[in-house]
Amino acid sequence: MALLINKIRKVLFIWSFSFFFTFSFAQTYRPIHGWSDQVNQKLEHFLNSTLIIKERKVAVFDCDGTLLGQVPYYLADEAIYAFAKKNYAEKSDSLSKSKMAIIDAMLHGDNVGVSYVKNRVAFLAGLDPETVGTIGKNSFQDKYQAKFYPEMRELLANLEQYGFEIWVLSASPELLYQQFVKENLGIPEARILGVKSVIHQGKVTDQLVYPVPQDDGKADAIQTFIKARPLFVGGNSRGDLEMMNESVGIKLIVNPDDEKIEKGVHAGAMDGYTVKQYWDEHEGLSVYCRDVEETNTPYVTKEWGISANKSHPKANH
Repeated sequence: MALLINKIRKVLFIWSFSFFFTFSFAQTYRPIHGWSDQVNQKLEHFLNSTLIIKERKVAVFDCDGTLLGQVPYYLADEAIYAFAKKNYAEKSDSLSKSKMAIIDAMLHGDNVGVSYVKNRVAFLAGLDPETVGTIGKNSFQDKYQAKFYPEMRELLANLEQYGFEIWVLSASPELLYQQFVKENLGIPEARILGVKSVIHQGKVTDQLVYPVPQDDGKADAIQTFIKARPLFVGGNSRGDLEMMNESVGIKLIVNPDDEKIEKGVHAGAMDGYTVKQYWDEHEGLSVYCRDVEETNTPYVTKEWGISANKSHPKANH
């Protein structure tokens, strides 16, 4: 009899502990500091509504301007220009001349089209993947360490708590970003996607792997590489329009511009709207993160005459 009672007590103890453990670590939304109660309530309601979903739950984010500050200049550009200045500028050998010709095209051409992202990859061609990753990591450590938005870190933590796969989809060179993004956000390298190029005999080439994740190519990249319709997509610019419209749930727009009216063929469905106006009318959720130049760090991008990106000094709107 005593043995039976001890067994019952043991079972009850195990059940009680299991109940406490499950209850204590239940999926619970943690409000994001710096965002309004209205935004937090909408996010919490949405995430709770996904608890019943048993299939893959996918969230996709642009990087520059969405997860990582882009003021005063894009990390990809600064990393490439700084490397060019150190290794190729003012040299007369054929390799240096060819690399600086690509830099000249980047400095004086359209910086939002597919040709621009192709030039970035062409500049990095000939290097091994590890060197490209180190270029990106060094630039991050030198000038961008404080630029991941704390609000977005909290959002990613909430999404992970609710069982989401988190993906990054950038128009910057994939190899340039994977290492420092993985190390600072804890996202697996295989889920950090950017402009891909063929690796041949251990070297980066200028042969692009399609689709190129620029503009509508970002939507194609979701379908091609991620292979799931996302429940949550975050972006910050016109370039993220098609990607954000892949979302069947939340469409989060970070620091949306409300001054520039998008026009012409490149504007697509956003023609005649500012970014904010478009998403205000198309079920977007606008949030704001502080993105300003914090230090007097010298930027090669500035030295070479590129205009600074617009600052966003207020975290609360």
